[in-house]
Amino acid sequence: MKTSVLFLLCLSVFPGFSQGRVVREDETGFAECNVFFSGQVPPEGFSEPFHVKICQQYNKKPRFATLYSTKDKIPLYSAFKYTKAAQSEEEDWLVEPQIDDPENDLQEMVHEADVAGSVANLGANQALTSDYVASGYERGQLNPSLLNEKDFQMATYTLTNAVPLSPSLSKSWNRDVRRVVEQALVPHCSKKDHLYLLAGAIPSNVLVNGKVSVPETLWLAACCDAPEGWSLALVKKVKDENSLADLAVGELEQQLPAGVQLFKGNCGEDNQKQDKMEAILQAVALICSGEQEGTSDNQDNGFVRKVAGIIATPFIKLLELLIYVFVELVKFVFRCLWFVVKWVVSTLLNGAYNLCNGVVFYLKEISMVLISIPCDVGKVIINILQGLLEIIQDIAFFTYKILSIPVGFVLHLAAFPYYTICAIPSLLKDIATGIGGTFSLVIDAVGTLVHGFCYLVAHIVKRFVPKCSSDD
Repeated sequence: MKTSVLFLLCLSVFPGFSQGRVVREDETGFAECNVFFSGQVPPEGFSEPFHVKICQQYNKKPRFATLYSTKDKIPLYSAFKYTKAAQSEEEDWLVEPQIDDPENDLQEMVHEADVAGSVANLGANQALTSDYVASGYERGQLNPSLLNEKDFQMATYTLTNAVPLSPSLSKSWNRDVRRVVEQALVPHCSKKDHLYLLAGAIPSNVLVNGKVSVPETLWLAACCDAPEGWSLALVKKVKDENSLADLAVGELEQQLPAGVQLFKGNCGEDNQKQDKMEAILQAVALICSGEQEGTSDNQDNGFVRKVAGIIATPFIKLLELLIYVFVELVKFVFRCLWFVVKWVVSTLLNGAYNLCNGVVFYLKEISMVLISIPCDVGKVIINILQGLLEIIQDIAFFTYKILSIPVGFVLHLAAFPYYTICAIPSLLKDIATGIGGTFSLVIDAVGTLVHGFCYLVAHIVKRFVPKCSSDD
């Protein structure tokens, strides 16, 4: 994982890198690469599960779109626009890791040698450079690099844009397409940026190294989606590298899988002007006739060239082998250097990362300590003030207690005579009342006793003394 992240970081340091983003199923068409299709609608009818949509990018901008067959391991078509003819070309072939390993975190095109050990099943769903070595075929571009410039040209050097072609056929295809586009198509489209191009291949049963399908037919479809628009198709048979036939887009669609429609609404094929098409077809015919003349002029020397080719073939193969060994040796040296650079950079990055973490941790701890100092000082001051207040409170309470004892005693002592003297009259009154009550009680008791005695005597007398009669 660290190696992948480091690799991506190193890629971002350089000004340019290719990104062939595999378009997800939930995205519409070719996502940001829909701009390379007329009406931003890709061809319909290519719906096999082994078809993969790729938005070919370079320097983080879309450059062209490709529909890739993981079964045949060749592109079925590449959609692009004419930018400007390039004066030179520099080959730098790349592969798309996500086709073989969708879970891989490398989302851009990379050199095959750089990911040979980090991408699972590399080459299972796509062609590799090693498939072309000593096969007699070379990587023929559907979107020719010579029709592009700068970043657009660099983006064409991906194996997802290449099909196996013989060297002569590859040269013929690039030459014919370039001449047709520059001399016949671009001059007759009023808006050059509205010229949409589709270059494709029809797979065959012939396989390179039992893996990569050799196309049986190469085709080019053009659409000028502008006022007075038109559409046109060209077909080149692989068995006849000098063949180049023009036909209507509808006729080309009949040679493709059933239900294929290359352009939305046929790109005005039903309404295109006859004089415009005649001019375009005449220009195409002139290009084709020029190629045929060049072929007839060379027929006289054909036998000599064949003999020379037979004689020179072993030496050419030996030279190719030596060149291949030299290139592989140079690649090995560069890979070793690249491994050393990655190791050094990884070590420096890890050291810098650990140093940054240490500095951040140190600053954090220092900051926490500095912040806690004022808080601790404040707490100490508050505790000191609180203790002083408690001491003052205790002293005041103790002083109050001491002072309150003699004051109360003196007050009670001073109040004793007052309460004593004032109580004498009340006491004398109570004594007199008690004495008077006593005498009154004695008198009442004596009176009651005398009355009771008298009553008793009278009762006895009445009981025992006989009553006198009235006669006596």
